[in-house]
Amino acid sequence: MGTEKNRDIRLKSRPVGLPTRSDFELVETDIPSPGLGQVLVRNLFMSVDPYMRGRMMDRKSYVPPFQIGEVLQGGAVGKVVASNNGPFQVGDTVMSFSGWREWYVSDGSDMMQKVDATVAPIQSYLGALGMPGLTAYVGLTRIGELKDEERVFVSAASGAVGAIACQIAKNKGCRVVGSAGSDEKCAYLTDELHIDQAINYRTCGNLSLALSDVMQSGIDVYFDNVGGGHLTAALDNMRQFGRIVACGMIENYNATEPPKGPHNLMNIVGQSLTMRGFIVSNHYDLMERFRQDMSAWIAAGKMTWRETVYDGIEHAPDALIALFHGLNFGKMLVKLGEA
Repeated sequence: MGTEKNRDIRLKSRPVGLPTRSDFELVETDIPSPGLGQVLVRNLFMSVDPYMRGRMMDRKSYVPPFQIGEVLQGGAVGKVVASNNGPFQVGDTVMSFSGWREWYVSDGSDMMQKVDATVAPIQSYLGALGMPGLTAYVGLTRIGELKDEERVFVSAASGAVGAIACQIAKNKGCRVVGSAGSDEKCAYLTDELHIDQAINYRTCGNLSLALSDVMQSGIDVYFDNVGGGHLTAALDNMRQFGRIVACGMIENYNATEPPKGPHNLMNIVGQSLTMRGFIVSNHYDLMERFRQDMSAWIAAGKMTWRETVYDGIEHAPDALIALFHGLNFGKMLVKLGEA
């Protein structure tokens, strides 16, 4: 590999509140060599996801916390550039959880898998065709038990998960309302994703009343990416026997004190609601069906998405920080190299 080095991002300190650049460090190492049964992969894109903030805290969770001084982990797509492993050949495009580094070696036992680069651009396997897309699919079809022509509200609707959730619901003939934090994002939701109404939660005043105005018949399924005030507003407007899909609560991820819960949780009882959280990794049995449906929707022109791309691994911490300021439009990615 000549004089080229491998660069990675490591956790330098545990963030308090919003992460800052000082919580991360960029480290140079030698490019690893593949051993017997291993491949060497050059990462081309890496994913930046809200859930990573939770792994920066030293607490028990559904995934182990990141350790100080260790390379961070996340979704990535790249190319096999050297192989001592028969199933993976030089030139294969692969997806892994070995992001936040430019190069890595693998024996294929770490959930690394080949992806079809002919269906969509390879970075799509970190967004619409990857974990965020599957999250939207699982949340609506299995957790939310979505039925055709229901009334659906999606928070953070222009984000990587929300945008796919909106389109899945529309493809099932539902009335869809989404929230976003700018007029530009709201225009994207109505003009490009063709949802029925979009609410700018920063300027609408009372979100509960705004929801009531545009969903006068109430909400059958609320896909919650935000929690906090959005969950409170949705609870005010749920239909009887409605379902709340608890996907994420980004409003609380950087809280330094325990946040107050919604004051109207009693509505769950009065309206006979179901509220269920989920982790997408517990539902990989739906992956094949998800990919089939997504491929069909893409081919039919019924699925689109946007990406925000930072260039260079040194800017990965900036991309994560920007994510929590709502500066992304769609999926947040970092480009690490050229194919």
